[in-house]
Amino acid sequence: MNKENGVEEGVSDLLAFTIPSLEDVERLHRRLEESAEEAEVLDVAYTTIDTPSGTLLLAATEKGLLRVAFEIEGLDSVLDDLGRKVSPRILKSPKRLDAAAFEIDEYFERRRRTFDLALDFSLSSGFRQLVQQYLPRIAYGTTESYKSLAALVGKPKAIRAVGTACATNPLPIVIPCHRVLRTNGELGGYLGGLAVKTSLLQLEGAA
Repeated sequence: MNKENGVEEGVSDLLAFTIPSLEDVERLHRRLEESAEEAEVLDVAYTTIDTPSGTLLLAATEKGLLRVAFEIEGLDSVLDDLGRKVSPRILKSPKRLDAAAFEIDEYFERRRRTFDLALDFSLSSGFRQLVQQYLPRIAYGTTESYKSLAALVGKPKAIRAVGTACATNPLPIVIPCHRVLRTNGELGGYLGGLAVKTSLLQLEGAA
């Protein structure tokens, strides 16, 4: 064997040794997930799912579902924000989000009208959290105005604050802020964009 061939074979052997396969990476990641869960050092688990409204990021703590984010928000930015506000111990761990992913799939398939998930409301507080916790009472296929919602939560003059609570809802779709419209019937704003808000209302037969 000449020197040149020996070098080429040596490089090939080195590359084969140092570059793991995709299966190896996935296996190592699963072991990391399991170890993090067992050691109770995984504060925020996340995954992404494909839906008719685009890619969604789902994040959860041990308390429950914490965040549903649209791709338009910038998923890396959302994770960075969770790292600052909740904990830097974040790992992609779909297992913790299995139930949420399943129920969201059912919703888009028109097989689910209400969600039965544990929720973590720690990204909101005060009046915003009060409004967000009320939103699931707006029935599937129906809508409320910002004005009527303000009255329902006992603050009839807080129309703008209700709008802010809806606009900053960390759990869209699951917490149905898309069912809240302006008094004149216009859509108002929506975190995922007005096209997504329209499609959700159409899915529910509310538009």
